[in-house]
Amino acid sequence: MGNAFRCMSRKEHRGGAAVSRSKRMGSARSARGAGKLTPAEEELLHRQALAMAIHQHLDAGGSMSRRIDAGGSMSRRIGPGSTSSRRRGDLPESVTNAKAAQIVLENLETKKIVLVHGEGFGAWCWYKTISLLEEAGLDPVALDLTGSGIDNADTNSIATLADYSKPLIDYLNKLPENEKVILVGHSCGGASVSYALEQCPQKISKAVFLTATMVKDGQRPFDVFSEELASADVFLQESQFLLYGNGKDKPPTGLMFDKQQIKGLYFNQSPSKDTALAAVSMRPIPLAPIMEKLSLSPENYGTVRRYFIQTLDDRMLSPDVQEKLVRENPPDGIFKIKGGDHCPFFSKPQSLNKILLEIAQIQAPATLLLGKAEAEEENTEKSS
Repeated sequence: MGNAFRCMSRKEHRGGAAVSRSKRMGSARSARGAGKLTPAEEELLHRQALAMAIHQHLDAGGSMSRRIDAGGSMSRRIGPGSTSSRRRGDLPESVTNAKAAQIVLENLETKKIVLVHGEGFGAWCWYKTISLLEEAGLDPVALDLTGSGIDNADTNSIATLADYSKPLIDYLNKLPENEKVILVGHSCGGASVSYALEQCPQKISKAVFLTATMVKDGQRPFDVFSEELASADVFLQESQFLLYGNGKDKPPTGLMFDKQQIKGLYFNQSPSKDTALAAVSMRPIPLAPIMEKLSLSPENYGTVRRYFIQTLDDRMLSPDVQEKLVRENPPDGIFKIKGGDHCPFFSKPQSLNKILLEIAQIQAPATLLLGKAEAEEENTEKSS
């Protein structure tokens, strides 16, 4: 419960806490003078202040639709009845339920969740998420994109986003005819997810962008970072992080930050053991896929429901940039993880898991179900 209470500032609960301090802790404080509160007393004050706020809210006729996540996360999303990505406007807010996520497996559109890593990472980065999703009864699959993880391709040979995303597209194409999956893409893995939405929309139930490059038609994944790293042209001319796998006289082929920069940009809230794992597991980032403009159409990309998970202590893709992404290319729902860095599968695995379970349980709106039924009926008539 401690993390939940840290969501409240001292100013927010000072009034309620003062009453509790005088009534419930007077004897303890008088015994040792006006010293500093012990951690146990601090915790009790936080609990009393939160209880008072809840009672005041309920007495005013409010409902507890806003709840604090015990893992320190907050989320907001559109309700299942308002998920059309073509009629978006402002998105209403809710907060993730603090109780353990309850999941009804028989009501899910699909149990299979395909996890797509970001730049430099591999399937290995999802080890906590895979364990938690499996415990909930889902079927997670983590893939290595080309030249990533244990895939033995040379990153310098990757010339296009199609090359880089080939393992994902191959996996989707091999699925049984009527099987769909939920795609989850992290960071620049969002470009591979967007590419998959365009290539295989019939295989994807939902797409989740985890602090990811959710680009628009005609936009490059690198453009998402340009405000913080510099424009693509300047970056290619001046960056000290570029790799020239084909020789200095040829265009750069990759990108690699040093360990200290990686730690500061990606893992500012992550446990040290996960930072150490990443330090020995991350590989150079192929440059061509993140410099390629995507071609995304309403007929393919636009038919799949999209959700975005924001991380509020992210130094690689700042909260302001994330807000700009969802404002310019509005998804069907937005979730937020408080205290999460750019890699919440390390820093906030429980909070991420709760959100993924919630997304998995969102049902398709009636209009989509009706359209699907009509399409199936039309196909049946054609075959008869």
